[in-house]
Amino acid sequence: MTNTERIDRKALAQRHNVHQSRLDPRSPVTVGNGEFAFTMDLTGLQTMPEAYPVGARDDLPPGTLLGTQAQWGWHSTPPAQPFDLAGSTVLYDSPRGPVPYVDMVGDIVNDRETDTSLAETWLRANPHRLDLGRIGFRWLEHGTARSILEAEITDTEQTLDLWSGVVTSRFTLAGHPVKVTTACHPDRDELGFRVESPALGAGLIVGIGFPYGSEAWHDAADWNSPDAHTTSLGQPTPSHQHRGSTQWTALRELDDSRYQVVVTGHDLDVEQTGTHDLRIAPRRGQANPLVLDFSVAFVSAGDGGCIPRGASIRGQAATAVGSAPEPGPGVELSPARSVAAASEAYWPEFWSSGGAIELDATDDPRAKELERRIVLSQYLTAVNCSGSLPPQETGLVCNSWRGRFHLEMHWWHAAHFAHWNRADLLLPSLRWYSTALETSRQTAKAQRFDGVRWPKQVGPDGRESPSPIGTFLIWQQPHPIHLAELVYRANPSHEVLKEFSEIVFESAAFMADFAHPTSRGFELGPPLIPAQESYGSIRAKVTNPTFELAYWQWALRTAAAWRERLGLEPVEAWTDVADALVKPRVVNGVYAAIDVEPFTIRTDHPSMLCALGVLPLTDLIDADIMRATLSDVLTDWDWGSTWGWDYPVMAMTAARLEDPEAAVDALLLDAGKNTVLPNGHNRQTDSLPLYLPGNGGLLAAVALMAAGWDNGPARHAPGFPADWTVAWEGLVRAP
Repeated sequence: MTNTERIDRKALAQRHNVHQSRLDPRSPVTVGNGEFAFTMDLTGLQTMPEAYPVGARDDLPPGTLLGTQAQWGWHSTPPAQPFDLAGSTVLYDSPRGPVPYVDMVGDIVNDRETDTSLAETWLRANPHRLDLGRIGFRWLEHGTARSILEAEITDTEQTLDLWSGVVTSRFTLAGHPVKVTTACHPDRDELGFRVESPALGAGLIVGIGFPYGSEAWHDAADWNSPDAHTTSLGQPTPSHQHRGSTQWTALRELDDSRYQVVVTGHDLDVEQTGTHDLRIAPRRGQANPLVLDFSVAFVSAGDGGCIPRGASIRGQAATAVGSAPEPGPGVELSPARSVAAASEAYWPEFWSSGGAIELDATDDPRAKELERRIVLSQYLTAVNCSGSLPPQETGLVCNSWRGRFHLEMHWWHAAHFAHWNRADLLLPSLRWYSTALETSRQTAKAQRFDGVRWPKQVGPDGRESPSPIGTFLIWQQPHPIHLAELVYRANPSHEVLKEFSEIVFESAAFMADFAHPTSRGFELGPPLIPAQESYGSIRAKVTNPTFELAYWQWALRTAAAWRERLGLEPVEAWTDVADALVKPRVVNGVYAAIDVEPFTIRTDHPSMLCALGVLPLTDLIDADIMRATLSDVLTDWDWGSTWGWDYPVMAMTAARLEDPEAAVDALLLDAGKNTVLPNGHNRQTDSLPLYLPGNGGLLAAVALMAAGWDNGPARHAPGFPADWTVAWEGLVRAP
């Protein structure tokens, strides 16, 4: 192995550019900036949404992968009457007496609400993330625009250049060659499109359609409610952003949500052709319209369900290192070229900063595939997971669970940013917790606990959702402590400690109070559901899950270390609980998932492995028992029921147990939900066609395997096989 030569970052990134010459309905490409993203088909626009389906969930309608979403883009359907969580609150017996939990009074069958409680249905569905608009080619015949069919588009070729973040698409339509360049501005919710084709003089135009918000599980757009929202196009005005160009502004109103869509360009006409449709075409009278150059910006009005985009470290970094270069005297960049230039400036800085891992010099074919997954996962998580809210599992591509985010998944989406020395991309979503402090404090107070109890499935307001699963999970509780500690390790400063100390300390206060003393020591639950959700039906009696016990001890001690770093007096209760937690149950020489029968169900996440892998070795865990547990899981776990982050879990456990072959094998295990598509996305099922926790987990695992961990083996890249040539730089050692 070697780590003496500097990695050629450009060659590393471009080696894995996404090239597609045929339509793969599972694998569209996306441009974005963490706050906003646009997913396109082979035309470089969203011309054929039906060709990229998100599978139906039971009898719920299917959606499309071709979304346009922003972190501020949310919508709530007006409720039939004021709804609150009171009707879903159920008292559960606990060691401290009855405790109220937001459960579900209505039924869920096959993971779907049965609408037996209208309040619960509405509360679970609102707010929901909104598709801001669909931009696609259309063909104008005799003054009427029609859809373009997949069969009409031939000779397709598309490349996402990772070094520039720009997508170039080429195809033939009606005998005419078409070239489309698509880019997203790194610091504005703005897209740049440049279309070059003689087809522009023969009937090719661009349309933008706007939907209503959707309460469906996997669709962010309702195209069947035109009377429920309004679209109003204003008169053209000179552009202040792009000198010499004209802009048209459309105002969108959906109940309490409002935003603007600004189209900017020169030599083009923009008109409203339907209730919710805009048409962009070459300016009338052009003798030879071969180019259509324009930008489309989405701007929150900042009220109602649309959250205004705030200043973030991500945006500041883009301004500092990713702004478009100033044109020379007398040179004016067109709107599309201006956006592309900003992208071309930002992405080289992204790839040149932070960490890098190169495996290309290794002969083992597994190394080539692993390097591809690593590079593409960096791009996808930067585009989808670096914004000002914790991401939904499908990022800004399409909706999963109505676009609401799952806080137990936040670590998997974002922890790797700190490991890869890009903590500035983690900070915006970590700061979101400060906005949810009071809501989470009230949850803890209602249950007579100290501190804050973080919710599970939420929108930007931080309000919990009724659920027979989510409100009983506890493993999201230490995540903010873990994430803050990773930020501190990447940037060990007093400023980091001061900014996140309240989040860390309030999280720890709940954890210490939640653990209850018994003759055996401090215990967790009941009721609770561990990370392995197979025990949902027995939530009223589950106790002491292995992972959560270890996480409790490590996080409480980490919070105590934060107080020491800040020169504050220790909290005695934190130390008492951490030192006296019961040890996890061992059955037949391996760690059980929970402390009561049935002990271990061999479906879903093998989460007991997280106790040594995601976490460093603690007093509660014996490495030899964990080695036997890993072997037991690998022998006959039900892989069909696992999820994309389970494979990085096994890899991290194997690496810390100094079994690098098993670590690599786990990352590349041949299992359905470990599929990584040509575009880099981790596919799960037809109705969950991408899963960013799998990408983020992979990056956390390989960073651990390359840079090692505190008190780990001294050899280079200890988590990789000894005969691999592994080059790495800029990574931050794991705890």
